[in-house]
Amino acid sequence: MEAFAQATLSKAEKDGAHPVELAALRRRLDQVVAPRAGLLPGDELEPLTDVPGLDDLPEPSADRAREILDQLAVLKLNGGLGTSMGLTGPKSMLEVKPGKNFLDIVATQVAAVRERYGARLPLLLMNSAATRGPSMARIEAQDFLQGREPKLRADDLFPVEWPADPSLEWCPPGHGDLYTALAASGTLDRLLESGVRWCFVSNADNLGATVDVRVAAWMASEQIPFAMEVVQGTEADRKGGHLARHQGRVVLRETAQVPEGDTSFSAIERWKYYNTNNLWIDLQALKQLQEADPAAPSLPLIVNRKTVDPKDSSSTPVIQLETAMGAAIGSIEGARPVLVPRTRFAPVKTTDDLLVVRSDAYDLTADGHLVPTYEPPGPVVTLDPAHYKLLPDFERYFPAGPPSLRNATRLKVTGEVTFGADVTIDGEVNLTGPLTVPDGRTLPS
Repeated sequence: MEAFAQATLSKAEKDGAHPVELAALRRRLDQVVAPRAGLLPGDELEPLTDVPGLDDLPEPSADRAREILDQLAVLKLNGGLGTSMGLTGPKSMLEVKPGKNFLDIVATQVAAVRERYGARLPLLLMNSAATRGPSMARIEAQDFLQGREPKLRADDLFPVEWPADPSLEWCPPGHGDLYTALAASGTLDRLLESGVRWCFVSNADNLGATVDVRVAAWMASEQIPFAMEVVQGTEADRKGGHLARHQGRVVLRETAQVPEGDTSFSAIERWKYYNTNNLWIDLQALKQLQEADPAAPSLPLIVNRKTVDPKDSSSTPVIQLETAMGAAIGSIEGARPVLVPRTRFAPVKTTDDLLVVRSDAYDLTADGHLVPTYEPPGPVVTLDPAHYKLLPDFERYFPAGPPSLRNATRLKVTGEVTFGADVTIDGEVNLTGPLTVPDGRTLPS
């Protein structure tokens, strides 16, 4: 074993890493020294075709739906602090609609399905140490913690040391850690022992990801071990992960896996199908994979280059060894994609997204569904990151709340623009500040 790998594994073991976590970390350490580690050039890929649609799946009978849902768990990835938007607490605690945050709405969604079908449908959160306390105090759910691993110095791959703040020496290994964390925490065994066979996984910030029993019934009837919900690509997906064929297998390619100078990633017309991070997992099949290989499923490496202190660009350059949970579609035999409408994919990654979700472009129903009020493809919002990237600044420019966006196609804001009350955006609007939009104004006027 190379010295850097031994040093990294030793540090992780001293930190209390589970043997399953050490096995997964060892695989990533082996991958990082391989030539072109984790890269997927566009000229080696072929587009995906013949993806079944959600509306093609049969609706199960009420009895069958109840039977399947009673063996289903809902799992939300909830480890993020929303630091990219200037937050210091869990991103899922961010207000989406008046008085309602992400977790409130997720809990409402799950409760509505339980009541409709009479199923137990447990709700789980994969938390980080930083999100666990506030999140579990907010809603009733089970939870387990995501793992962490040492950041590696970019020059020699040894674990970085940062005495000024030792917590910065560690990072999460990407959301592909889901499978390892399920096993290491004992959650996988507990779910199976309680009679839970399937798990629906999604990001906590995607409120479109509600339980659809048709997918669970499809997996059960066709013995599908893993399913990924995909959407047809639009301009909004140019930075999202897309599916393709590589050496005869379906793979997921993320931006970090694109070689420098390869411009193929943004070709939405070619790749067509984009990952929503809404995944359906047969837990029994996952258990069998991990009995044969504790680090299963085998996931391609994503090398994320940063500095040890993300807020200090002059601090030591490091790499983080990560994986994507959706990449399991390329390593689990029999895994399938399913095409879903974009209503199931409404993630909030930036304040651009937050403005759309907070606006009248979406209505929130009593059962927790975020329902679009716009005509597809919906509004595209681009706010000047110099002024709107961080939440406190963003909210300062919308003191009376968001403008009406249900009839908007595009809103681009450059510079400082403050919006008054009851502003309406109709069609395409470009604004350049400094500027104040008066109360009640319809743009373009």
